[in-house]
Amino acid sequence: MNSSVFVGIDVAKDHLDIAIRPGEKVWTVQNNEKEIEELATQLQENQPELVVMEATGGLEMNVASALAIIGIPVAVVNPRQVRDFAKSTGKLAKTDTLDAKVLAHFAEAIRPEAHFLSDEQSKQLKALVGRRRQLIEMIVSEKNRSHRCYKNVLDKVLEHIVWLEESLENLDKELAQAIHDSAIWREKDELLESVPGIGKITSSVILASLPELGTLDRKKIAALVGVAPFNRDSGTMRGKRSIWGGRAHVRCILYMATLSATRYNPVIKRFYNRLIEAGKTPKVALTACMRKLLVIINSMIRHSTTWRFQPI
Repeated sequence: MNSSVFVGIDVAKDHLDIAIRPGEKVWTVQNNEKEIEELATQLQENQPELVVMEATGGLEMNVASALAIIGIPVAVVNPRQVRDFAKSTGKLAKTDTLDAKVLAHFAEAIRPEAHFLSDEQSKQLKALVGRRRQLIEMIVSEKNRSHRCYKNVLDKVLEHIVWLEESLENLDKELAQAIHDSAIWREKDELLESVPGIGKITSSVILASLPELGTLDRKKIAALVGVAPFNRDSGTMRGKRSIWGGRAHVRCILYMATLSATRYNPVIKRFYNRLIEAGKTPKVALTACMRKLLVIINSMIRHSTTWRFQPI
């Protein structure tokens, strides 16, 4: 392997800018499967020691996966690290081409650990979250059943509940480990858990079930989850706005997080109290808080900022 070759890739929705060090070679390809495959083959010929790109809310995953599959070391890094590095080297201007050069320089100088979230890891995490949801549903069903079953089967039902709860506890440990094992998921998890009201389980479910987080604007992410109000008008009649559709399991976990946030998160708490004082019902106010919390964490993931940087 040629230890002197380092590559920086600036990822945008429609295109990729690539820079190689040493040298000044810079070029652009379209961000699609065909050109990513051609890029992977081209880079393989250069035998780079490391390819670096920024975490961009999931846009980087296709090219990162394509390179890793053929054995090219890839590091997906926090954009803040790269911006700080650029400032330290006096490179204050910002264009896609310059960003690619900075990333290549960053790869050569800093040499971050090569890691990325593979499609297989993503599927495994989603499977764990799905299984967790099933276990919770079974626990609820068994507990409801225990209140009305005959005494001769009650012990068996209670025994099954204990087993299910132990399985849930073990699965939660697996979830935590799966997130810890992936640097990208770990970074996003740390960002989410910096929000008062969001804990490990909420973060796990959101990460696995809402991969679009950070890649959509505020209106689209709210509609995707199902917390955007839709009109119910007909002719001159103006109906109540309501939410519907979306990903119910994400909305459910977001609801629980928002309940906690209305007590312990200063931003959401103040927003909720202001809505109640304005005459909104608790249900309407809570839904609005869910939407606000989702929009905030969507922005946090997009810009890789922790809660302490959020405006109050």
